[in-house]
Amino acid sequence: MTNHVYLVDDDEAVRNALSLLLETVGLNVCSFASPEKFLSQVADLTPGCLILDIRMPAISGLKLQEKLTEKGVSWPTVIISGHGDIEACRRAFRNGAIDFLSKPVDEQNLIDAIQKGHAELEANQQALEERAEAVALVRNLSTREQQVLEMIAKGLTTKQIADALTLSPRTVESHRAAIAAKAGTSSAAELTRYWLDAQAD
Repeated sequence: MTNHVYLVDDDEAVRNALSLLLETVGLNVCSFASPEKFLSQVADLTPGCLILDIRMPAISGLKLQEKLTEKGVSWPTVIISGHGDIEACRRAFRNGAIDFLSKPVDEQNLIDAIQKGHAELEANQQALEERAEAVALVRNLSTREQQVLEMIAKGLTTKQIADALTLSPRTVESHRAAIAAKAGTSSAAELTRYWLDAQAD
């Protein structure tokens, strides 16, 4: 997985310096001179870690953060500022920033923050893949199998499921076996995870 970094700062010298630094540690850096330009292209970009300057003409880094959230873009974000204050810092973290760094930016702190951001992205991607797998599994079950799986997820025993669905315990066991075969596991805990992940979709 390529580690993408998107740097939005109206100061060309800062963009050049930070881009050079991050490229030397193997990161794929794309810089933007304005929030407007970044917003116009974000839909076509691969998810990555954002570095946003807090003070820019027209749209501040904090405002850009809010606009991205409105668009459903929740990538890890590092806010950098030469004029940071406590309230701005609080607002950045409320909007989901993973770090708030003052200029001149400490190189190691920035690299550490980006590594944290990419770890968060990978965890989110894994969760999305697991959810998609769960949704596909549940959709592949018959209506009755879905009912049985839901009750397994609620912690009901075979007898309780049989009573609730007016089935024989043997029929419920047959449905459980079919579900286990499709899921590749008979573990109640794993089956419960599949059901819960599918409902989160």
